[in-house]
Amino acid sequence: MVMRLFFVLVTLGLAIAALFLAAANPTGPNTVSFDEPMVIWLNIGVLVLLFIPPLLLSFFRNLVVKIISAIYQVFIAFAFGILILVGVLIPDAAVIFVGISGVFVTICSIIVTIVTGLKKRDGAEPKLQNQKVF
Repeated sequence: MVMRLFFVLVTLGLAIAALFLAAANPTGPNTVSFDEPMVIWLNIGVLVLLFIPPLLLSFFRNLVVKIISAIYQVFIAFAFGILILVGVLIPDAAVIFVGISGVFVTICSIIVTIVTGLKKRDGAEPKLQNQKVF
């Protein structure tokens, strides 16, 4: 649970870093910039709201809940992948670095989410001990 929560929080931090990079390099009058701090706070609030489901789902150990959390995190990984493409189109190494870091951390989070708590099976067949079979 701690590892899943850690990875989700690191991914949230990378998303906020991507927001700050976008605010540092505004492309027009209708984009986020440091000139309007209330808009930045609003965008940070939206990011936190979007990360509430994986944060809450990281506390549960049920396999179905973990799969739902992993599917939700796949969409986050796709968003960071699109950020890599944006960084290539506007040649900015910091945007590319945040995008690659976000994809890497999110994929690690997906793997940790699914693998954590799975029971190892000794054999292919379950052992029946001290049970009468009619």
